[in-house]
Amino acid sequence: MKIAVVITCFRYRSHAHVFLENFLEPYLFNGKKVEPNCQIVSMYVDQFLKSDMSRDVARRYGIKIYPTIAKALCLGGRRLNVDAVLSIAEHGSYSINRYGQKRYPRKRFFDQIADVMRSSKRSVPVFMDKHLSYRWDWAKDIYDTSRELEIPIMVGSSVPLAQRRPSLELPRHAKITEALSMHGGEVETYGFHALEVLQSMIEARQGGETGVASVEYFKGKRLYDQAWSQKLANTAIATELGKPPRSFDRIPGEPIGAPQGWMIRYVDGLKAMVYLVGRNDMRWNFACRLAGERQARSTHFYVGPWRNRNLFKALSHTIQHHFHTGRSPYPVERTLLTTGLTEALMRAREQPGQPLSTPHLEFSYKARNFKSMREMGASWKILTDEIPEPRGLDSFCG
Repeated sequence: MKIAVVITCFRYRSHAHVFLENFLEPYLFNGKKVEPNCQIVSMYVDQFLKSDMSRDVARRYGIKIYPTIAKALCLGGRRLNVDAVLSIAEHGSYSINRYGQKRYPRKRFFDQIADVMRSSKRSVPVFMDKHLSYRWDWAKDIYDTSRELEIPIMVGSSVPLAQRRPSLELPRHAKITEALSMHGGEVETYGFHALEVLQSMIEARQGGETGVASVEYFKGKRLYDQAWSQKLANTAIATELGKPPRSFDRIPGEPIGAPQGWMIRYVDGLKAMVYLVGRNDMRWNFACRLAGERQARSTHFYVGPWRNRNLFKALSHTIQHHFHTGRSPYPVERTLLTTGLTEALMRAREQPGQPLSTPHLEFSYKARNFKSMREMGASWKILTDEIPEPRGLDSFCG
């Protein structure tokens, strides 16, 4: 299987780096050595940085770097000549809009990929890293175009595939009354992952996913006044720290900073909160309450050794499965929803305490069981924190 790669830039620990090492070298998945079942044959790089790794990797692995996306997909010819496309539009130097969103060229990348498939009258599987776009209208256009051209598309976050500590499996069709997803780090960059964690846990609830009615931003006293979410937040962070901190303003070992929260009201009446707590960008916690249960259920999404670098092993494994089967293990509509929610989170900050109506996010989708794609923890018994992190591509498999 021939893969074309379209990336913004390729530097150490960029998404291009931590994805491609699992496409060019064997990797660990659930404690087993896995050989990549595809071949990267071409690459388009939007920005060559001073710390660029793309040219060296291309020489080492016999990959040709092309000057345009079309040429990378056509291998220099006039027709689509690859079996799948990996699009990674994260990192690099791009402008920021008024809401604080980085204008990554995800839409531009996809449009040029789609143009090749349209003119070639043939579509192949595509993976797009993270959310579809910083703009809802562009995200919806990507979704609609993928349906029009029958492009098997997969998108989304690496975090829902991480090991859950403690193990937590919610029953399908559970009646969830309240939920909370917690993260550290920047609002857009990491808030998106928190939304993906939230959706991946609640989308199979009773009645299925029917969409979001509004988003509301809270800070300071108004956030602490949400007693139901404070209880869930204490439960969620205890899975990570062992016990709740005395104050969410002062997480041990982290800079002082007031927490922020976004309440999401779903069409079916479920209410959820996304909490930004502290500055640990490896913080991914979840808690929820089921009808009839006094005790909340909770877990921490463990990223593995080397900070968050190894999150991408399970996701790379899932992408390769998608490339071979032409079917994403989870619905693209999940990330269509979290894309719109990410934009809503950024906009809601401008009017704290005032609900932002989201009628465009009132749509349904059906969840899929993706447990077989998740890392269950066996890999971290082999690849431990004591093993030095490589500067180049990781080829350690025990």
